[in-house]
Amino acid sequence: MASDPKSVTVLSRRDHDEAMRIAAGLTIFGHQVRLVFMHRPLSESEMASSHIELLEMCDIEPQTTVSELAGDLVLLDAGRLGEAIAKADMVINI
Repeated sequence: MASDPKSVTVLSRRDHDEAMRIAAGLTIFGHQVRLVFMHRPLSESEMASSHIELLEMCDIEPQTTVSELAGDLVLLDAGRLGEAIAKADMVINI
């Protein structure tokens, strides 16, 4: 028996490429997924990764707490990040 879809927030703290892969994979189960890049900008290889395409196909629009990425992604301040974590059924740290 399948479980009900959950609201999942993936916090990409150490491995952005792996976090993108996991976030996209979670959508297979019907989960609503939010991906937040943290701590550092994406590297050139991460930006060119096929996982970026997976995010687009899965309708995941990444967000960030990294000011250098604010021109490309929605920037979350501490309050909005805390709200996202509090509202999620599940939080995954990568």
